[in-house]
Amino acid sequence: MKTRIDTEFVLVFTLVAFSTCSGFYLPGLAPVSFCEDDKGGDDCQTLIQLFVNRLDSVESVLPYEYDVFDFCKDDNERRPSENLGQVLFGERIETSPYKFSFKKDEKCKKLCTKTYVKGKTEDKNMLDFLKRGMQLNYQHHWIVDNMPVTWCYDVEDSQKYCNPGFPIGCLVTVDGRAKDACVINSEFNKKNTFYVFNHVDIKLTYHNGEGEGWRGARLVAATLEPKSINNADADKPTCEGPPMEVPVEFNSDVKITYTYTVSFEYLFYTYNIMNSLVIVLFLSGMVAMIMLRTLHKDIARYNQVDQEDLIKAPPPQGKSMFYEDAQEESGWKQVHGDVFRPPRKGMLLSLFLRFLACLGFLSPANRGALMTCSVVLWVLLGTPAGYVSARLYKTFGGEKWKTNVLLTALLCPGIVFADFFLMNLILWVEGSSAAIPFGTLVAILALWFGISVPLTFIGAYFGFKKPAIEQPVRTNQIPRQIPEQSFFTKPVPGIVMGGILPFGCIFIQLFFILNSIWSHQMYYMFGFLFLVFIILLITCSEATILLCYFHLCAEDYHWWWRSFLTSGFTAVYLFVYAVHYFFSKLQIVGAASTILYFGYTSIMVLIFFLFTGTIGFFSCFWFVNKIYSVVKVD
Repeated sequence: MKTRIDTEFVLVFTLVAFSTCSGFYLPGLAPVSFCEDDKGGDDCQTLIQLFVNRLDSVESVLPYEYDVFDFCKDDNERRPSENLGQVLFGERIETSPYKFSFKKDEKCKKLCTKTYVKGKTEDKNMLDFLKRGMQLNYQHHWIVDNMPVTWCYDVEDSQKYCNPGFPIGCLVTVDGRAKDACVINSEFNKKNTFYVFNHVDIKLTYHNGEGEGWRGARLVAATLEPKSINNADADKPTCEGPPMEVPVEFNSDVKITYTYTVSFEYLFYTYNIMNSLVIVLFLSGMVAMIMLRTLHKDIARYNQVDQEDLIKAPPPQGKSMFYEDAQEESGWKQVHGDVFRPPRKGMLLSLFLRFLACLGFLSPANRGALMTCSVVLWVLLGTPAGYVSARLYKTFGGEKWKTNVLLTALLCPGIVFADFFLMNLILWVEGSSAAIPFGTLVAILALWFGISVPLTFIGAYFGFKKPAIEQPVRTNQIPRQIPEQSFFTKPVPGIVMGGILPFGCIFIQLFFILNSIWSHQMYYMFGFLFLVFIILLITCSEATILLCYFHLCAEDYHWWWRSFLTSGFTAVYLFVYAVHYFFSKLQIVGAASTILYFGYTSIMVLIFFLFTGTIGFFSCFWFVNKIYSVVKVD
């Protein structure tokens, strides 16, 4: 999947530039200074190490480790220590034979030669696997100084596209059709032939620290251009010649020589930022202002009692002395005796309401940190989850506290784990490097039942020990009849409309996030995403409160479930968009990859549903308590 160079990348580098000047760095983004060979030291490195990650494809969800494709290996190969998040995400980072000295250009340097002998089964299987990878457009993902090495190339209309990876090769089929990587080179024109990219021109761009308070230079970009070259002399390659062909039929020995060229370029940079979030904030402020003004008038009208007029104007014959009060009480005040009536299936609602935390700035340079923090927070937040669930269930008048605690600890995490385990079984069967080791699964179960479940029980204990949440008005014993509702105040239309505004706030960022997950684009906009996260909280709260107010004015007091589902319905739009993204943006083939996509998407949608629903519920809960606590009720 291709990504247009746009202001997203400009904003990334602006943040880095700003942090460089001010001495503040995002977590995991502390820069490394590089110096030439004769100027190194403890604070300045001379050697630049290139790391390789797993290979993946937009046509398959199954990633594979770098070594599986029989590329050149590092003589002193080592794998950096992996955290829990990297293991769960299937990160497989390891060292490579690509090592450079800062500001030392290399031209056509040989790495190794791979020979595949005709008639040798092992070599045939290895070459077949390599060709299968080219057929499915598997991509390299290289890393230099915690930055992805990108492949940028020109296309039609003088536009430039960049990928945070590059293909291992390409295929021209019997009918002459070619993959994208083959289309960009007119020399790749022989039918029924694979072309392997065995040479790369690497360009490392740096910026000096003179006058900015730090020594040496820092890398600001890493790009490459893959090439296919059949060197006549494998021992002394010249990096010139026809493309390196790998025929479909293995009729003769095949030799593939891997080479590279590296160059350094100085960059003087200036950047500008344009922030489109001002529009969303302005709209949210307008909604909040309208709500406050309308409520102020309602409360002032409800609390205005003219006792003198009531005495001078007795009620009509046959009417109660409170006839005038009944006329005055209209809209949301009229349902004060039923608005806090416990909802149906209150236990299930209390299970869905979970205390969630914001992660803030987590850089992808600190790989796996996001997933690691998510797992740790899930474990540690068992106590507030149990407390909130138990306290609300007690407020609803529930008495089956044992069932409530067990379901709080097991229901939602159990659904996620069951889905995750089934997806992992498919990865095991397919032999993918993304498969979670059995020991890691045992560790996750130990965290769940050894820490999370006991913490949930502790939180639930304190939740049930506390008194039920006191409501500002009494609840009538007999429920009042709800008048006939208009189309827009009925439950389903209101819930469907409630998720539109929050989804509109995350729509653009959602595209980049899905690109990062499924199209293997690098996502560095975690600071920007944090701002969008705050906007999502505001819009979920405001949309839910606004619709809740309209429903109460229509004398419909069933707001408990509706407040949860109104903002939670944003997850339905998320799922619909994910389905659209699958059919319109991806080229995934195969039943296993399709099942994996929708399986992992279901987990994401469920968590998002619980999160947005919880935000909407507590916002509405606070709103309802607030407005009924400031009106005078006899």
